[in-house]
Amino acid sequence: MKPNAFATPAVLLVLLPLLACTASGPGSAGRQPAGGGQAEQSEPQRTLVIALRGELPSLAAKHLVDFSGALDPPLFLFNAMLDYEDEKGVTQPMLAEALPALNTETWKVFPDGRMETSYHLKPNLTWHDGTPLSADDFVFAWRVYASPQLGAATTPPIGLMEEVRAPDPRTVVIRWREPYPEAAALTDGTTVGFQALPEHVLQEPFANLDPEAFIAMPFWTSEYVGLGPYRVESIEPGSSISAGAFDGYVFGRPKIDRIELRIIPDPQTAVANLLSGEIHFISDFILSVTDGQTLEQQLPERGGGTVLYSPVSLRAAVVQLRPDVVETPALLDVQVRSAIAFGLDVTSAVEVLAAGKSLPTQTLTSPREAYYSEIEKVIRKHDFDPRAVQQLMEQAGYARGADGFFVGRDGENVRFSVATSAGTKNESEASNYVDSLRKSGFDASQRVVPAAQIRDPQTRALLPGLQIRGGGYQHVNYTSEQIPRPENRWRGNNRGGWSSRAYDAAFDAYSTTLDRDERIKHVAEMDKIISEEVPVIPLMYNAETNALVGALVGPVARQTPSTSGTFLHIHEWKWRS
Repeated sequence: MKPNAFATPAVLLVLLPLLACTASGPGSAGRQPAGGGQAEQSEPQRTLVIALRGELPSLAAKHLVDFSGALDPPLFLFNAMLDYEDEKGVTQPMLAEALPALNTETWKVFPDGRMETSYHLKPNLTWHDGTPLSADDFVFAWRVYASPQLGAATTPPIGLMEEVRAPDPRTVVIRWREPYPEAAALTDGTTVGFQALPEHVLQEPFANLDPEAFIAMPFWTSEYVGLGPYRVESIEPGSSISAGAFDGYVFGRPKIDRIELRIIPDPQTAVANLLSGEIHFISDFILSVTDGQTLEQQLPERGGGTVLYSPVSLRAAVVQLRPDVVETPALLDVQVRSAIAFGLDVTSAVEVLAAGKSLPTQTLTSPREAYYSEIEKVIRKHDFDPRAVQQLMEQAGYARGADGFFVGRDGENVRFSVATSAGTKNESEASNYVDSLRKSGFDASQRVVPAAQIRDPQTRALLPGLQIRGGGYQHVNYTSEQIPRPENRWRGNNRGGWSSRAYDAAFDAYSTTLDRDERIKHVAEMDKIISEEVPVIPLMYNAETNALVGALVGPVARQTPSTSGTFLHIHEWKWRS
């Protein structure tokens, strides 16, 4: 999200629940397996109605309009990429027949450090409008995303791409400026680094429109042409998106003919709609674990259903480190930040707010990663410990005042706010942390930021105390390059403005090292630096809670944050016989 001189679609600012009932989608459709084969006939079926948290400002998986990552998962309904990550975080080929393999003809490393990777597209792939997909569409997409005026030129991995070529219609060749170890995994969870764009649709407007007009084209929303399992049929701004199954989808025509995405951000409304049968699936970032447990008790009486818990969403406390913005200079002291980390009772938050379903973490790296033992042995841990808080604060020159809160030599309390976006789930979480911080001796208060304000990236970057945020588990988010500034239109995920040469160096080494074991060492170094300097305090991997009615079969729980969203394998979802 960012304030942008470029115009954005009108739907960006609208967010209203839809109260009307869904219509059923009659008829039957054939399912064509990828690569040809006998079509499989599906039964006449109703429309699958899905609750979404919010409006989609763009349907492109790699979008030119910055917006919250909480809105990303549905983008996989309309897009297909060269690769994706399954429910265990394992990268799999999608549009490509296979992923590049190091030290083969598909992944060459040259003496000067540059690289070249090749991707051979599967046959008979088409866009939603029936036009064949060509490798030239990837070349064109690179030209679009690499255009500095459109704002994505420095985003990974576009800034590392020296050239994209199409030696033939089914071969995409990317020349890299330097070693890029993620070349075989251009999709990282729900973050898409690179995708094709339909040259036959966008070539003329890209050549003739100014950036503002290009970004504001209805192509990005109501007229979107993609490669995903569903193609857009209509959009009701602020309420719903209707889409039909795409015959040419790379993994075969979806078994469910039609979907309708309804904007229902309120959990109580979503639960009521699911129990009444008005909707069939609740997507990410709507339900809390408590909502899920309530549903588990009620679903058996309403025809059955399932609640899925996926510990994939990092929750972290970001510390404001801009001297001209921070509300108390104490936050600039690393000992104070370390003391604050010891004063956050994450274990209680997991039990009280998430019924043990979420996963406590002391690092950006998920404890579910196979190599986590290498991370854990080098970091400085901050388990909840009021005694450690007292010791660190005294060492930093603070003492308890008459009211029980720490005061500095100037007699002023160590006073700061803990900000979170509005919403029952977020506000309850922040309240829990404020309570534990106050019990530990900090004069902390809760700040609730309305949804309209939290969507503004400048507001997010300039919150003066701590802010509890979701997402941001990738280590790149805390590099100096990711600091939001006026010069980059406040674009960047390093919201607290932290800068560390040692961390940047570790990330640079991680980003250019191809050997897996060496890369893990660099990840450990980055997590170690964060645990020592405390610019951000990882709290937990929140359990994203999804719910589905008993008639629906197919949705799966995810195990790590690096998975391609809640709609994995949606082409296989079906109605129970």
